[in-house]
Amino acid sequence: MLRLAIIFLVISIIAAIFGFTGISAASAGVARILFFIFVAVFAVLLILGLLARPRSK
Repeated sequence: MLRLAIIFLVISIIAAIFGFTGISAASAGVARILFFIFVAVFAVLLILGLLARPRSK
């Protein structure tokens, strides 16, 4: 998912360089949404991983 966010960010930058502002804004929005979904999933899995660790005696 993070890879897709980076791909859309690169597309946005390239589109901005060539002057396609509509495409640039749309792909930047998609990249932002994917990044925040990635961060949310990462945080949930991190918390679950910390809670599910075997406890040593």
